[in-house]
Amino acid sequence: MSTTTRRLAATALATALGAAALSACGGGSGDGSAAEGSGAPAQKTVTLVSHDSFAVTDAVLKEFEQQSGYTVKVLNSGDAGTALNQEILTKGSPRGDVFFGVDNTLLSRALDNGIFTAYEAKGLDAVKPEFVLDAQHRVTPVDSGDICVNYDKAYFAGKKIAPPQTLDDLAKPEYKDLLVVENAATSSPGLGFLLATVGKYGEEGWKDYWAKLKANGVEVVDGWEQAYNERFSGSAGGRKAKGDRPLVVSYASSPPVEVLYAEPQPAEAPTGVATGTCFRQTEFAGLLKGAKNEAGGKALIDFMIGKKFQEDMPLKMFVNPVVKDAQLPELFTKHGAVVEKPETVAPDTIAKNREQWVKTWTSLVVK
Repeated sequence: MSTTTRRLAATALATALGAAALSACGGGSGDGSAAEGSGAPAQKTVTLVSHDSFAVTDAVLKEFEQQSGYTVKVLNSGDAGTALNQEILTKGSPRGDVFFGVDNTLLSRALDNGIFTAYEAKGLDAVKPEFVLDAQHRVTPVDSGDICVNYDKAYFAGKKIAPPQTLDDLAKPEYKDLLVVENAATSSPGLGFLLATVGKYGEEGWKDYWAKLKANGVEVVDGWEQAYNERFSGSAGGRKAKGDRPLVVSYASSPPVEVLYAEPQPAEAPTGVATGTCFRQTEFAGLLKGAKNEAGGKALIDFMIGKKFQEDMPLKMFVNPVVKDAQLPELFTKHGAVVEKPETVAPDTIAKNREQWVKTWTSLVVK
């Protein structure tokens, strides 16, 4: 199954709005040993394997490098699913020291394949307990985000129709032919939205729900880029492409991005979030089994749940911190949506059923 991560979508959104694409940041790759008795780490480079959209402010990363004595090398490896597959294939002889980007939809697969070494990170007590999904600490939660239906504010204001707020709303007649979603077999947000319906309606009910959405004219496209930047009427890209669907599956962080990259920046985001339609994703980092620089890998994971990195993430990767005392930037608090009760599905339940759920969904909605 092809998956893309939440950050990859944020990158595409920024690009569509005319911004420079987010890029992975890192220092040089100065391998080698320190001089005996120098007190510096024996292995100078720590390698982070990640999906393509890892990003951190240069100054924040350099501060870690200066304090720790390690140089960080980022190895971009495609989308999250592709990156994970490569680590499974190289199990025991990993390409790096830390893997970042496995989320709760893929977590059981990673753990079942035994690619991580258990490590209880320093500072883990500051992480909100609901994000700690592995009691053995083979992975450490780093960020969270919500896949949600977004709506075009101008469309609904012009039609004098209240925008939908819940999954139930989307099946109502007033929203017929308005929603575009991504294919659950080829898209991370598409899969997340399917899981939201599983979490809400249960093993039997989700199928009946999707039958209702199909009858109500839901449109399915391959991926987020096409859905959000071509078919959705509320995004900058969608307006340019003359998209005619005012409802789209995207992210709770999409409205702040629309504001951030607009010229001039509007006082209010042009899009809103239906907070009763959301599925929560959590992303993790783990120390790779067989890592050449285990000490450096542990230091990097500690850094990633430190307050400085956590507060840097929102405007670099458009995700939420997982530590209790990290503050969100004003752009998020002003324009983002707070999702009080997102749908969730246990990682082991996803692992056991994901393939069959996607096959069933495909037969119901696409074929």
